[in-house]
Amino acid sequence: MKALFPHATTTLGVTVRVSVSYLPEQSEPARGRWFWAYHIRLENEGDQTVQLLTRHWIITDGRGARHTVEGEGVVGEQPLIDPGASFDYVSGCPLATPTGAMQGSYRMIGEDGATFDVDIPRFALIAPTVTP
Repeated sequence: MKALFPHATTTLGVTVRVSVSYLPEQSEPARGRWFWAYHIRLENEGDQTVQLLTRHWIITDGRGARHTVEGEGVVGEQPLIDPGASFDYVSGCPLATPTGAMQGSYRMIGEDGATFDVDIPRFALIAPTVTP
């Protein structure tokens, strides 16, 4: 699992795993645009069904500029994740620099009505021609 998802963290029984890929076909370095796809897997290791309500991302570019993205759900969904189940999605991130990083959190709600935040581990965005 670590090879597929090198970044992972667990908060209150919910594990967030991340893999990231640079997409040269969607990037235009000559125009100052680099693009990555990231694959998220949410695994519910707890004993109650949880639902993802909102997302909160902090995206930092190679110059240190921070951009915050918040919104309902992910990829148009607010998935319910049963105990022992997982939910996967893929999204993307453009940057104006060839390096950067992302991290954040998801707001979840359990069957008991309690809301809690689940950490998204920090992961680097590095174009392959760039040495970190």
